[in-house]
Amino acid sequence: MARKVAKVKKGRPPLVGVVGLGYVGLPLALEFFAGGAKVLGFDVNAERVRQVNRGSSPLKHLPSKPIKEMVKSNRFRATDRMAELSKPDAVLICVPTPLTENREPDMFYVEQTCRTVAKYLRKGQLIVLESTTYPGTTRDLMLPILETSGLKAGRDFYLAYSPEREDPGNKHFRTGTIPKVVGGFNKASLEKALEVYRWAIETLVPVANCEVAEAAKILENSYRCVNIAMVNELKLVFDRMGIDVWEVIRAAGTKPFGFQAFYPGPGLGGHCIPIDPFYLTWKARQYGMPTRFIELAGEINVSMPRQVVQRVMEALSARKKPLHGSKILVLGLAYKKDIDDLRESPSIELIEVLREYGAKVDYNDPFIPKTHKQREHDLKMKSKPLTAATLKSYDCVLISTDHSCYDYKWIVQHAKLVVDTRNATAGVKRGRQKIIKA
Repeated sequence: MARKVAKVKKGRPPLVGVVGLGYVGLPLALEFFAGGAKVLGFDVNAERVRQVNRGSSPLKHLPSKPIKEMVKSNRFRATDRMAELSKPDAVLICVPTPLTENREPDMFYVEQTCRTVAKYLRKGQLIVLESTTYPGTTRDLMLPILETSGLKAGRDFYLAYSPEREDPGNKHFRTGTIPKVVGGFNKASLEKALEVYRWAIETLVPVANCEVAEAAKILENSYRCVNIAMVNELKLVFDRMGIDVWEVIRAAGTKPFGFQAFYPGPGLGGHCIPIDPFYLTWKARQYGMPTRFIELAGEINVSMPRQVVQRVMEALSARKKPLHGSKILVLGLAYKKDIDDLRESPSIELIEVLREYGAKVDYNDPFIPKTHKQREHDLKMKSKPLTAATLKSYDCVLISTDHSCYDYKWIVQHAKLVVDTRNATAGVKRGRQKIIKA
């Protein structure tokens, strides 16, 4: 059933409610506003609501200017008053879907949001989940909760699933230009969802049902997870052979067909790739189907921070320096370059593992001046200033995130030892003897 549908707006502009004004919800709200719709933003974080209503962006990679323009109009307002959920024509849910300590889906935020929506649900509303999840979430989890309102999905209200495809910091695509998959609970729900999303998204891809849309998101990120795991494993093998994996990837990438480049790193980060495959394996076990291939890929990627620490240990040992008591500066705390997103960042585990071995660890990240408490981590650290004197004071500088603003030639010049997990120092000619790839 999948087919592309062009953006053709019809009728009066809808009032769209976006629940969760974070990395997914805020860019989505901006696209609906730019398309001419009215937007009501919801967030349980009162400070974030105040910040957005002041026209200030809470996300470093997202400029404040478009938010100021949106706030100045009479077509946008943010609120933490959930009773106003009855007002929008469509409610789009963009809340976190993390993993539990046992690497199983944690649906707390989705469940709580659905219970709140059910309190204020009215006839004719469209409810859409955008959060990444496992196939069956919309029908098996959301539907029963929403129907506690006394209203029936497909008859009294519309229900759909449309996975977010955000890529924070990507300068080539924005929310409105990324084709959007949409699956409805029934035909009427699909048509209503397409009617609403036309106000924000250029290309829509309707599919047979919610389950197909949910599975499509899982496939996208499992594909990346598996391929990154393969290249991470090859990095370890080629390193033992004395072969530069980065040069191998460049060489293979010259083939004009049948190859797509994936790159190794210190581990997987972000909300989707480290998490989605575990959602699928959890769901597959309910059907008696082991997903050995995907689980093995997850194991490899999860092991990478410790592999990097081992490389740091070896590099220091070669210089007659034990890791215990050594001063390590981690460059980059975000999970990828040029953003301030800490979610599932391998840098956090790197710091914790280095501390386990008795190293004295600091970090520098121009996008993250200080750490904040997370579900499973609380580093309580502040970014150290990056000066020549600072660099010289550390036994090892560990490049974990290759921010574009870093002057790697200058960093190598002043550091005693550089362990590079991102090939960020590829263009540095002088001081190569100080650089260890990991």
